[in-house]
Order: sequence, then C-alpha cells, then structure tokens
Amino acid sequence: MIRRNRAITLQQATKDSEVLNQLCELASESAARLQSIAPLLPPALRAGVHPGPIEGPVWCLLLDNTAVAAKVKQLLPALLAHLRSKGWEVNAIRLKVQMARQVG
Repeated sequence: MIRRNRAITLQQATKDSEVLNQLCELASESAARLQSIAPLLPPALRAGVHPGPIEGPVWCLLLDNTAVAAKVKQLLPALLAHLRSKGWEVNAIRLKVQMARQVG
C-alpha cells in the first residue's frame, strides 16, 4: 500500500485500488438492475426495495419489511425473465429483509 501525505478523492482511491474499483462496478451494476426492474414493481413498493450485492449469478434485493418481501417474492419469475432479456446473467434473486435498528 502506498502511503500518501496528501488527501485524495474517493474516486481516485477507487481507481487506485483494484478491489475498491471492482466493488464500485458491482454497486453500479446492482443499481442499474434495480432501475431496470423498477417499472415492474408496484409504485407503492418501489421505495421499499434497494439494490444489494451481486454474487456471481445471484443478485440480492434488500427490502424494508416482510410485506414488501412477500409481494416481491410473487414477482420473482417476471423480474428474472426481465433481467435476462436485458442481457444480465441472473439465475436467482435472493431477498433479504433489513431489520430496522432500535434507537434508545
């Protein structure tokens, strides 16, 4: 690791690090996938669905609660077909409910 005495931007740091650069690319691709499927989601659910990690042919969606998860689960076949039609190699979509943290 190269030690620097001056500050660098986040963009420069990601360009200089192969691992950070790859993570940024995966995060961008995950966001693009979500943007692609957004029209297939009911408008009331869109705010509760967030892009998650991509692990090979498996993509994860992060969901705000179990009600959103139940509805998205019903839509999985259509979402997978749509993603494949757009050229993404997705064999499965994993759903993960994000538990809200209790403050206090």
